[in-house]
Amino acid sequence: MTKIISLKDVPALIGQEIGVSDWITVDQTMINQFADATLDQQFIHTDPERAAKESPFGETIAHGFLTLSLLSAMNYSALPKIREQTMGLNYGFDKVRFGSPVRVGRRVRGKFVLKEARYRGANMLMTSYDVTVEIENERKPAISGTWLTIVQFDPKDRPQDI
Repeated sequence: MTKIISLKDVPALIGQEIGVSDWITVDQTMINQFADATLDQQFIHTDPERAAKESPFGETIAHGFLTLSLLSAMNYSALPKIREQTMGLNYGFDKVRFGSPVRVGRRVRGKFVLKEARYRGANMLMTSYDVTVEIENERKPAISGTWLTIVQFDPKDRPQDI
């Protein structure tokens, strides 16, 4: 896949897997920093000794929202850049499912299938991706969902035939 595409190239990509991200290791430092930032200090995330004894996972796990937030970084390493884009915005999710916990030290990556792309106004393209966050060497994904983003661009750059 070309790493830089044009707005006019986007419609042809609908229905295709257009990117798979680099692997990201979710370590205890990352989990602790997320816990601090979100004020979610539940022991299954932040206390390795207690989690080993009391949780069904036998070790700490990442917050589901930590794993979800990694989609931004995964996006940058996986998706082609749109030449005309001046800004990208996170618009939200239609659906998110946390299928499997991410245990400390595991690696995750994102897969992106472009589900839909439609213009909104003169300077925005709304995109919808079916996303899957895989856990290395595990069958069940950590996350599956539909992610909505907006590509903003200068109206003069909008393809004429669309």
